[in-house]
Amino acid sequence: MSPIVLADNASTESPDEVFDIPPMMSEDRFVDWTMAQEKVRAEWVNGEVIFMSPVSARHVRLFVWLLTLLDSFSRRRKLGEVFGSEFITRMQTPSGISRRLPDIMFVTRERRNLILKNHLEGPPDLAVEIVSPESINRDWIEKRAEYETGGVREYWIIDPDAKKFEAFTLSPQGKLVSIYNQPAGAFASIVLPGLQFQIEWLWDENPPDQYDILKNLGVIP
Repeated sequence: MSPIVLADNASTESPDEVFDIPPMMSEDRFVDWTMAQEKVRAEWVNGEVIFMSPVSARHVRLFVWLLTLLDSFSRRRKLGEVFGSEFITRMQTPSGISRRLPDIMFVTRERRNLILKNHLEGPPDLAVEIVSPESINRDWIEKRAEYETGGVREYWIIDPDAKKFEAFTLSPQGKLVSIYNQPAGAFASIVLPGLQFQIEWLWDENPPDQYDILKNLGVIP
């Protein structure tokens, strides 16, 4: 899907309107506009406003299950904070500033000072994207490049339609290198030490209860 770009001098009354000429929107105006448009989910990349399309029920179920697991694990282990797809991360990349909405992101306790009122000032330690048909190129190519140059330490891409899971970690050379690329098997996170889960659970319509997973991991008695 092509990005929907809002002109800097355009009315904000109709956020679904597509403009043929894509003039740039300033970052300050984007922030003001998104704060006034509570029902609109959008990202900002070097002036372009990219609207997020509605997602499927399958996407939402997977998102809720995984968000609950990561948040519960992080809280129990006191590792940091987990945020859902409504919280934005602002990153500096070689090509400029980007404001992205990962489906899920985790920020360690040591970097809590970067969590501001309306955004994370800097890269999350973990970013998770659940691929939709319209976001394939954005999640696999565009965001991977931005997360790499922005300094995201671990990046998961989950494609439920293709049953494809890949995880990357940031190398000492600043490159996101693959640490897991199988549709099945056990995966262990580096950024969330002690967290393990079976990749097959991501494709299961009735995945295990998060409480049972945490209990098996020894997080709760």
